[in-house]
Amino acid sequence: MMRLERNDCMKIAISGLTGSGKNAVGERVAKELGIKGISHTFKSLAKEKGIGLLEFQRMAELNPKYDRELDGRIKREAGKGSCVVFTWLGPWIVKADLRVWLNAPEKVRAARIAKRDGMKKGEALRHLRKRDKDNRRRYMRLYGIDIFDHSGFDMELNTVSFTPDGLSSIIIAAAKEKG
Repeated sequence: MMRLERNDCMKIAISGLTGSGKNAVGERVAKELGIKGISHTFKSLAKEKGIGLLEFQRMAELNPKYDRELDGRIKREAGKGSCVVFTWLGPWIVKADLRVWLNAPEKVRAARIAKRDGMKKGEALRHLRKRDKDNRRRYMRLYGIDIFDHSGFDMELNTVSFTPDGLSSIIIAAAKEKG
């Protein structure tokens, strides 16, 4: 297990579309490195406010304050030292030492969401397509960020080919390589 020395500062940002495995992988990487994991999402903000995720996303479509609130939280926490940020925009809004994109085919992501959220597969597929489309459009409008453009990432990993533990090992090895 790689642990960071007290004086070392390492920031890793992990992203991917709905159901790609951001949380599963990000949590493992943070735990293995013994550093803070940051995963603020619309889902967590909606829960704080006591409303459903899709309702919260509709509110965010109408008012950019929700995105700015969430992204501000992420930036403030990431500014405090070593961390693993595993959110949609983490790699774009945090100055990270390692930027990772997690890939998975749409049907795999839908199956994961169906299992995780207790949905039927068709419902989960419609849900993720809508979230991916809405988020891409909103991030382009607000920040000029195209979440489908991964040209500035250090690595892209297929979350079907590897387990979350295997993926975290690959990311940790890459972080170690980068120093």
